[in-house]
Amino acid sequence: MSKPFYITTTLPYVNAEPHIGFAFELVSADIIARYEKLLGYEVFFNTGTDEHGTKVWEKAKEEGKDPQAYTDAYAEKFKGLKEPLGLLPEINFIRTTDKHHVAAAQEFWRRCKASGDIYKKNYRVKYCVGCELEKTDSELVDGRCAVHPHLEPQVIEEENYFFRLSNYQQKLLNLYDENPDFVIPAFRLNEVRSLIKEKGLEDFSISRLKSKMPWGVSVPDDEEHVMYVWFDALVNYISAIGWPDDMKTFEKWWPVVQFAGKDQVRQQAVMWQAMLMSASIAPSRQIVIHGFIQSGGQKMSKSLGNVIDPLKLVEEYGTDALRFYLARHIHPFEDSDFTMEKFKEAYNADLANGLGNLVSRVMKMYVSFFDEPITLPTREYVLEMCNDGWESLWKPMEDYRLDVFLEQLWASIGKGFDEGEDVNKSKSIGTLDWFIQTTEPFKKIKTHPAEAKKHIWYLIHWLWYISIELEPIMPQTAETIQKLILEHNMPEKPLFPRK
Repeated sequence: MSKPFYITTTLPYVNAEPHIGFAFELVSADIIARYEKLLGYEVFFNTGTDEHGTKVWEKAKEEGKDPQAYTDAYAEKFKGLKEPLGLLPEINFIRTTDKHHVAAAQEFWRRCKASGDIYKKNYRVKYCVGCELEKTDSELVDGRCAVHPHLEPQVIEEENYFFRLSNYQQKLLNLYDENPDFVIPAFRLNEVRSLIKEKGLEDFSISRLKSKMPWGVSVPDDEEHVMYVWFDALVNYISAIGWPDDMKTFEKWWPVVQFAGKDQVRQQAVMWQAMLMSASIAPSRQIVIHGFIQSGGQKMSKSLGNVIDPLKLVEEYGTDALRFYLARHIHPFEDSDFTMEKFKEAYNADLANGLGNLVSRVMKMYVSFFDEPITLPTREYVLEMCNDGWESLWKPMEDYRLDVFLEQLWASIGKGFDEGEDVNKSKSIGTLDWFIQTTEPFKKIKTHPAEAKKHIWYLIHWLWYISIELEPIMPQTAETIQKLILEHNMPEKPLFPRK
């Protein structure tokens, strides 16, 4: 066994309802966490809510609520995603208003200051509240942020604390050179390199005047300032695993694999890594950057009426149907388009007519023509296999290509069939369909019963292996299939009723 595995999502702001984009990030990270657990590793999976900053402060004021009461209510909504999205029951949920996190953020500040990387100065800057980031004129399109064009940038002019990001240009470039897979996909890492080499890195503000925006973590030894939201929130990646009070736990889990959207490359791969260096903490293990989910070719927005509510999808189609679609039909790194028409088409083709129909056909033959359950290899034995077929099957998971993993598992023909071939080698769902159509054991049972039973025996074994391969993606479905096989039963109803 190697070092235990730590994975985290970003922490969404609590200024809007949970949306399909964050559901995609959560499910993708959960699949990787479950995959690592399947291989036998100890896993710590972290998510939570980012509850400080201008956006949250203004939203709470807009609704006439105390900011703590406002964030308490929204935190519960995000916590409520765990069961509908099928997340690991032991997932850690951190809030940036937690007392331990607040204390950790303040200690982190002290260490960066002791390193000489925090100083005070007057400045004037344009600021996008939507991104919670400063914006240069070159980053604005027609005077507005490209990500939040509906928001007028604020002009901030005050005395703030700054972090000396400019001190870390070469150190960051060295980090990237020494770890070519540090940011996935590679083109995102190239973007970061270009940003540093062409424009250089400027120091960034890490505080706000409490008199203007009081909702934040107080700056140590200066009650007039609160921490800039990113400086506070990023520390959750280490405070979640005990830093700085429980260093034994921290050292057990650190470093971390971070999942984040493409609008956070700068924060995750540049700012946070420099902050870690300043505090004398090892860098993250890896950063996986995903694209945005659009609807009908447009950004999702309430005004356009194209916002997809992940909880409503779960209510109608089930948890595993949503998990499957997000993993199979949303590109892990590029922008993807999500419409109800596409979702329903994939559901019927891949699940109702595909996996669900296959399970019904195989189990019907199994129950009809076998008087008792057959002996199956243990899950432990399945997971100990190291032949070429198994290794190539899992390779896409190692590369975070969940779509490719499922594409090969659903492949229309797969590797074909050879009766002399070891049944332990992976077969696709498409291969099993093809094999049933080719051999027709349901007909052959009347004329060549021994041969028909042999073919059904193969089918049950392959279905058993496929169910184990599906565990990270569709845990409920995998468990149902395994229970049917072990108990020698037919499903009482279709796994995925056609819509």
